[in-house]
Amino acid sequence: MTPLDFDARHLWHPYTNVMDPGPMHLISSAEGVWLTREDGGKMIDAMASWWCAVHGHRHPAIIAAMQAQLDHLPHVMFGGLTHTPAIELGKRLTDMLPDGLDRIFYSDSGSVAIEVALKMAVQNQMAKGHSGRAEFATIRGGYHGDTWKAMSVCDPVNGMHGLFRGAMSIQHFLPRPSVALGQDWPEDLALNGLAALEELLDRQGDRIAALILEPVVQGAGGMYFYHPSWLKGARELCSAHGVLLIFDEIATGFGRTGQLFAMQHADVVPDILCVGKALTGGHITLAATIATEAVARGIGESEASVLMHGPTYMANPLACAAAIASLDQLKQRDWHHEVSAIAKQMEHELAPACDIPGVADVRVLGAIGVIEMESVVDPRIAHAQAPKTGVWLRPFARNIYCMPPFVISGDELSRVTAAMVNLARGEA
Repeated sequence: MTPLDFDARHLWHPYTNVMDPGPMHLISSAEGVWLTREDGGKMIDAMASWWCAVHGHRHPAIIAAMQAQLDHLPHVMFGGLTHTPAIELGKRLTDMLPDGLDRIFYSDSGSVAIEVALKMAVQNQMAKGHSGRAEFATIRGGYHGDTWKAMSVCDPVNGMHGLFRGAMSIQHFLPRPSVALGQDWPEDLALNGLAALEELLDRQGDRIAALILEPVVQGAGGMYFYHPSWLKGARELCSAHGVLLIFDEIATGFGRTGQLFAMQHADVVPDILCVGKALTGGHITLAATIATEAVARGIGESEASVLMHGPTYMANPLACAAAIASLDQLKQRDWHHEVSAIAKQMEHELAPACDIPGVADVRVLGAIGVIEMESVVDPRIAHAQAPKTGVWLRPFARNIYCMPPFVISGDELSRVTAAMVNLARGEA
């Protein structure tokens, strides 16, 4: 039995039918933007391995930091103990985040970071005497992870977890912000979509712990870019009603949208922020839930006094070392220029897709390029074409998209955009 035969028979891949998994590529190594298959063929990783490998694969500085950490302390529990990598990473995060976000809870994945944020919100409301505030509001089209409570705030109908909507706690879903990025912003709440939030909070705010959303960019929910001013209005309404505001920047944090954090497009600071994915440059899993002092102190001064969560691999030293090196790379390199150049090139090279029959929209923000089709795209077609095009794409729903590493060259990016346009045309 070949390795791929064993894989097909015994391994279960994400969002894949085990009876018909489709084309599978055995990757033997990776470096920079390139993935190398066992047969020697190479493909550009246009997905940055699910949006996290912003510096490319096997970045020398990150690898060196991880190797050095292995020699001293690969892991130690974080309960009652601490270590230098966690402290140094905390310093870097608080230095780069807006003032106020300064209490960091580490976890081992983005979904868990969301779970922690939701727990923080409920415990904080309980600490303030609002025991009835245990529900959450969010906007349609969102995605926040695959764990149970995180699924409850993903789009219940068109989202990836609609299948489970009858088994999960019911949350409050608002219409997706109707004003797209780049459109004129109307101040009238009925026209800009904030009226629905105002009505919900007026009517049921005493049951809602927090509003959770992805700022500006909805990722796996449809790659929709909405107007940053919606966040400003949401901040004002949440503050007025005592509802906490949670931003999920797991996909958008660390430069992906052209700002260090997507919330900076609106100059809005949430009560709780979740980050992950690119935090370690895609070399090892790590996430963080970062709260204001008010949120943390509220929990600390409550009857429970402690946040009831503690992942085994919380603040893993090896992952913290990788994250320190990754954030140092962002500081040392002109990532803003890199992302701006990627955006400008994609705007030019994806524009011809607008004239292709069946294309609904083409949009670019930072290092995110999207061709939205009128009908669902079968990802297996792109998977099968990858050896020929030399580009690894993984479309979902109606979107052919890329989120390449920031270090991609102009020629490499042209190969990516050509593969996307050809896929939209139905060509190999």
